[in-house]
Amino acid sequence: MSLTEHLLRGAPAQPLITHYDDAEDTRVELSVATMRNWAAKTANWLVDELDVEPGDRVAVLLPAHWQTAAVFLGAWWCGAEVVTAGDAKVAFVPPGATAPGASVTAVASLDPMGRDLRGEVPDGALDYVGDARLFGDDYLGGSVPGDTPCFMGSTVDEIVAKASTHAETLGIEQGTRVLSTLDWPASAMEGFVTVLAAGGSLVQVTNADSEKLRKHAETERTTIVLS
Repeated sequence: MSLTEHLLRGAPAQPLITHYDDAEDTRVELSVATMRNWAAKTANWLVDELDVEPGDRVAVLLPAHWQTAAVFLGAWWCGAEVVTAGDAKVAFVPPGATAPGASVTAVASLDPMGRDLRGEVPDGALDYVGDARLFGDDYLGGSVPGDTPCFMGSTVDEIVAKASTHAETLGIEQGTRVLSTLDWPASAMEGFVTVLAAGGSLVQVTNADSEKLRKHAETERTTIVLS
């Protein structure tokens, strides 16, 4: 079973990721079903369009955002290893950034509503949202063995075990609402994987404003804060 399948086991309608950008004053909420669809589109695009195979390295050089979550989940679903630097078959970057060590560069728009780059694609790069959204909402690829590297050299089984330990330490359980300002990819293990693996839902705040954080915690009824 892939890491993605471990992380998307909640009820389809359950809120999974709520993303705030306090600088832009935006809020977007994605259910398990919606996040699963984006992960499937991403996995299908990586496999069918970019020939990504189990064990291939996919660099994720994006900030904490729901599109980043879709990239993580899509890459893991098709058996790729997510890395944060170095050579990679595909690298995902924000607008204006580059990834010289990657064979292919995909630019994520990071638009809160999921709009694509609207034609503003750098030469030699791909528009992740614009391209991936055309692919299927179901991923039917083969199973991913537990000893497959999936995140920074750790295997699926190792990441699942680490997430379980972290969740127990932090007190995250099924249904826990967690507010986090931790940045990705540096803190993606604690601030993303651990929350989903425990069956919790994540309220991720980017460009956090201290005054707005208190309101977010109250509005979203979060009980654990990671910062």
